[in-house]
Amino acid sequence: MNSITAHSFMDYGFQHKGRLTKNAKIANNTWFQTGGCAEYLFKPKCTEDLENFLTQKPNGLNHTVIGVGSNILIRDGGISGVTIRLLKDFSEISICKDDLGISINAGAAALDSNVSKIASSNGLEGLEFLSGVPGTIGGALRMNAGAFGREMSDVVISATAISSDGTKKYLTNSEMGFSYRKCSIPEDWIFIETSLRVINGDPILIKKRMTEIANYRDQSQPIRTRTGGSTFKNPAGAKAWKLIEEAGCRGLQVGDAEISKKHCNFIINKKNATASDIENLGEEVRSRVEKNSGIKLEWEIKRIGSRTRSFGEVNIK
Repeated sequence: MNSITAHSFMDYGFQHKGRLTKNAKIANNTWFQTGGCAEYLFKPKCTEDLENFLTQKPNGLNHTVIGVGSNILIRDGGISGVTIRLLKDFSEISICKDDLGISINAGAAALDSNVSKIASSNGLEGLEFLSGVPGTIGGALRMNAGAFGREMSDVVISATAISSDGTKKYLTNSEMGFSYRKCSIPEDWIFIETSLRVINGDPILIKKRMTEIANYRDQSQPIRTRTGGSTFKNPAGAKAWKLIEEAGCRGLQVGDAEISKKHCNFIINKKNATASDIENLGEEVRSRVEKNSGIKLEWEIKRIGSRTRSFGEVNIK
């Protein structure tokens, strides 16, 4: 849409309770610690605030949702339009017991690991795998996140989202359209909460399983580095890391971006890698793997924004 129209709405016409920042530096909000700015960064105070934004915004004003930045790469040119980040008021976690059983209700901004910990501390089984999934519940819903033999489709009872026109939508598991590392819900809908099925379990066994997951991740993944998590999806019947290793890409570098020597399906920012370094390295790996095996790897990391900046420096009045 016309940038003047966007600026006019965001600077003067948008009534909100949350925090609005222009030309926001958001690289530090991502695990890669690199990338461009957000033209506008909006942190809604509550669900009503978010609904009002989506209801009021002009047609064609793009919005992008980010969580804690664990599985995304923000390109160097930044993100045009409005970037939305859900914070504290969308991170509540509660336990519900009814005639249908026990569930955990979690806001979209709740950390996956915190949801797993709440379940564990209450002797509830079924969400241990989330202790090994970086990021927030909103992102986990969007990509049907999974690890250690389970994924979100196994535990989601329902989810609530707000559509692009500000309408609240209640979705059952089947309506989510889950498949491997994705769901079928429109990209411009924003998840705000979910209900997850759990059962009573043995607290000792639950904690043991979570400890095993933590130890495995610590031993096999570069979790203490600047990384975006698993870079590529596993192709059917194959493991991405093995294909990458067989193509001779372990330790491959572009600028300060490197294929981890500890786990080949992780790209790390050694120090000052640009987003382009990281993306170019990923594309080089895809090319070498396809040449070696005939298999074309699909990105799991979500790359957002533009390689070159398309919006200017304008101050909020």
